Amino acid sequence: MSTLALRPHQRAALDALEACWGAGRRRAWVVLPPGSGKTLAGLEAVRRLGRPAVVFGPNTAIQGQWVREWERLAGSAAGTDRALGSEVNVLTYQALATFDPEAEVDEDGDAAGSRLARLRGGGRELVGALRGLGAFTLLLDECHHLLDTWGELVAELLRELPDATVIGLTATPPDRLTAAEAALVEELFGPAVPGPSIPAVVREGHLAPFAELMWLTAPTGDEAAWLAAEAERFAELTTDLLDPGFAATPFLTWLDARIVARDGGAGWQRFEREHPQLAGAGLRFHHAGLLALPEGARLREEHRTRPTAADWVCLLDDYIRRCLRPAGETAPVEAIRTALPAVGYTLTARGVRGGRSPVDRVLARSAAKTRAVREILAAEDDALGERLRAVVLCDHERATATLPARLTGVLDEQAGSARLVLRELVDDGRTAGLAPMLVTGKTVAAAKETALAFLEFCGVGGLELVPADGLVEITGPWSSRRWVPLVTRFFESGGCRALIGTRGMLGEGWDARGVNTLVDLTEATTATAVVQTRGRALRTDPGWPQKVAHTWSVVCVAAGHPKGGADWDRFVRKHEGYFGVTDAGLIMAGVAHVHPGLSPYAPPAEEDFDRLNAVMLRRAGERDRVRELWRVGTPYEDRLVHTVRVTPGRAPVRRGGAAAVRQPPGVLPARRGVTPLREPDRRVARRRARWLAGPAGVVGGVAGAVAGSAVPGLSALAVAGLLVGFGVPYGVLRRRAYDWAWRRLRTSLGAGLLAEAASDADLPALACALADGLHGAGLSPRGADAVRVEPDGSGAYRIHLDGVPPEVSERFATAYDELISPLTTPRYLIPRYLITATGPEAGLRLYDPRPPENAVIHHAVPAVLGENRRRVDAFAAAWSRWISPAEPLYTRGPEGAGILAAQQGASPLDVTTSMRAAWA
Repeated sequence: MSTLALRPHQRAALDALEACWGAGRRRAWVVLPPGSGKTLAGLEAVRRLGRPAVVFGPNTAIQGQWVREWERLAGSAAGTDRALGSEVNVLTYQALATFDPEAEVDEDGDAAGSRLARLRGGGRELVGALRGLGAFTLLLDECHHLLDTWGELVAELLRELPDATVIGLTATPPDRLTAAEAALVEELFGPAVPGPSIPAVVREGHLAPFAELMWLTAPTGDEAAWLAAEAERFAELTTDLLDPGFAATPFLTWLDARIVARDGGAGWQRFEREHPQLAGAGLRFHHAGLLALPEGARLREEHRTRPTAADWVCLLDDYIRRCLRPAGETAPVEAIRTALPAVGYTLTARGVRGGRSPVDRVLARSAAKTRAVREILAAEDDALGERLRAVVLCDHERATATLPARLTGVLDEQAGSARLVLRELVDDGRTAGLAPMLVTGKTVAAAKETALAFLEFCGVGGLELVPADGLVEITGPWSSRRWVPLVTRFFESGGCRALIGTRGMLGEGWDARGVNTLVDLTEATTATAVVQTRGRALRTDPGWPQKVAHTWSVVCVAAGHPKGGADWDRFVRKHEGYFGVTDAGLIMAGVAHVHPGLSPYAPPAEEDFDRLNAVMLRRAGERDRVRELWRVGTPYEDRLVHTVRVTPGRAPVRRGGAAAVRQPPGVLPARRGVTPLREPDRRVARRRARWLAGPAGVVGGVAGAVAGSAVPGLSALAVAGLLVGFGVPYGVLRRRAYDWAWRRLRTSLGAGLLAEAASDADLPALACALADGLHGAGLSPRGADAVRVEPDGSGAYRIHLDGVPPEVSERFATAYDELISPLTTPRYLIPRYLITATGPEAGLRLYDPRPPENAVIHHAVPAVLGENRRRVDAFAAAWSRWISPAEPLYTRGPEGAGILAAQQGASPLDVTTSMRAAWA
């Protein structure tokens, strides 16, 4: 095989592998996004190692990709059987993992002894062939599957192959793995070889630019009525719980002792670390006005929402196990037991346990979501016309389990199924013209006209059309290995412009480069499922070089139900750690890239659904703008940037670019007056005095001065006459003129200084003070010059520190959030002085020996800067340059403690904050 033409990110990954081998490692795993050329990179790694190779993949579709790519590049056939007689051999994991059902297992059903020993004949044959290869390259494609199914077996196998060089390939980033998965990956491969992020490959032009969109819907009328009835029991319970007579130890009394007082006053940080769910629920109860704020606690974005059903259940579980049961209170326990099933929980001997709630099923499979697909595809058809190639992914083709009796009449028997989606698209005149088709591992179905066109296109003999549910199924002597490629070709040719299927069939290994719209109706939220699902639409299209992909999530929210946000939570988990472009051109992680106003902690209000859907439909018609926002071909750093999103409570935020970092203000409010207090230029006062006291100025000047200051009520001419008539010496006149001029200059200058210092400390100045403080404390390599303040297009600012490592940007973002948020229990406070009196009189008072004191607001010194006095002093020095000359106050001292007691919980600024992650 000759040297391959590689993309920059492929070369970087291969160079990193070379470094691993050079360091003596024999195993590594490489993370590359879907569509970024993992197969090509893997084959080049095989070529460089120059040994026989065995490739394992999760299914026959991926196996076929490796075989075809090897044959294209090398001109020779790849082996596909267990004999491993070729230079490159490609098999599925199933070729190895075929277990003997007669092998001994223990009483729990687990293997008794070696997993290798349990393999059937074919698996044992393959292991023997692998051992016989000696030094070879073992390449495990989509190696995240090892964490689900084959991991323990492969780990045991690798211990039997000491001479193998092992390469894992996956699109799942290491930071999305669970602790158990990370431990297994470490055993199998060691540390990851990180590849580029998805945004990086989009910037390079090797993946299509894309936008993540959503459609919000409420349940249908029947569904909403059922949900309301289900909510009543739990609502009655929560009302009873707040009644002091509910139990001998009332619920809120218990929570106060458990969370606020904390059984002896253990520090909040320790309590939050040891009981994160309990602490979070308690703070949301505080936000709802049900609990006091525990000492040391600080409300973050996730706490500024109403308590969820999960919060109530978490607190109830603790209440039952630690209070009610030890006290033998059976009646309250039974009341709780009766109400819990309404929100999908049951009470057991070990506490409250969760399960799949009928409420969750109604939301996940709501008929409103299926109807939303019609609206989405109709809008995409309007925007793209014949170019539209849409895929709708569902969890299942048809419902096989019987609908629970309590949901009869609430949900359709086939709710959430791919079949129901197909039927609705065919029945809607706006989407029937898309010639939608259903393709799964068992079925190909469509409207009759579409099916006939497909039969003519594929030219396969022996196929029949069988009526089914008002549609037709295409049946005959073929299998999914044959029909999936044929339907895919028909789809890409435009014979069908909407393909409905399951994630298993149209997911991993399925390749249709023309897909430009994906509607996700699936419930899977794992990192692997999310990356693989979205990857279906991101491949570039040779037939449309300007392709822009849209991925739609359909979310059903029941505002009045305690678990009404379950589908929203699923939507949030899908977008966690996944980057996309915002309408303002920012590359953000999480739901913020769908719309900057969305919160991961609570869904929007139902009255905002139509407005937000309209925004999404507008974006759906602006593909060219989405491409521009991605700035394909421009430089990038491929790093994470932690940001703070700040929404002011008053002044609207204008659209525009990043605010330029200024120099520190020239004048700052001090405890008294301003600093620096500049004096007028005495030479100007003398010149004015000479003019006023000179021949031309005696009548019009000095007289005016004296009339205005010494003898009010007299005209200037009368005063001048009196002065001359009484023979006032010229020197006295000149002195009076000088005093008057000096006073006027001070008045004017002082008023100007006050006006300059009176403006509110703005967000950039506070950010600059913090950045310089972190820099001075040795906690950041850059200071105020790295501060960036950008409008995000939705009435808020995005503030971050540029050009620093991710851990520093996170440190800055966390500290900035603490700095401008309501006071909790910081170690230090720092005052910010405010000018409240302005104008000429106040300006003149600046020059009094002891000017009046200014108003003051106190901010928390961020925790990272309050750890020791050296850091505090570095921050105070920066604060004195940017905000106010001030001395920090220790809150354990008398003065600081008194101020904190008076202002605790008060917000120093009228803003709302949230933490976000961005890409640069």
